[in-house]
Amino acid sequence: MTRIFAVLFAALTAVTLAACGSDSDFNDADVAFVTGMVPHHRQAVEMAQMADGAGASPEVQDLADRIEAAQGPEIDTMTGFLEDWDQPVPDASDMGSMDDMQGMMSDIEMQEMMALSGTEFNERFLTEMIEHHKGAIAEAQQEQQDGQNADAIDLAEQIEAAQAEEITEMEGLLEAGS
Repeated sequence: MTRIFAVLFAALTAVTLAACGSDSDFNDADVAFVTGMVPHHRQAVEMAQMADGAGASPEVQDLADRIEAAQGPEIDTMTGFLEDWDQPVPDASDMGSMDDMQGMMSDIEMQEMMALSGTEFNERFLTEMIEHHKGAIAEAQQEQQDGQNADAIDLAEQIEAAQAEEITEMEGLLEAGS
């Protein structure tokens, strides 16, 4: 009986140690979060870039610039996670499935927003970006609950905090008529 426990203990120890390696320090939830968040962030950056030629108010333009500046490096970080984990990186043209990530805009919605300018653009941008951020927050919270990789969980916490703050700002801008 002692021999069986010794063998089981040795096997359990080997599995535990194998899971501690850098390439094994992630789970399916981490991969799903990062794989989905890359195209989600790419779309947010694309939305933010629309403000440049849309006659956005200075407040909306400033917000769009900050969104682009924050999410571009986060895309690089998440791409690095996937490469470190030997997982496929979503192609730059892949915006993911609308079912994969909450808050994603359809191609038609993106084209419609691109055709707007001034106040109409501001209102549509803020409304859509609020929904987009809410989707990212939901996904980030799921990662914090189910993820294993400490760096991915930390990033999810940062995304949740930053985007919650931006939602409050965007709601204020909508109320002010920006």
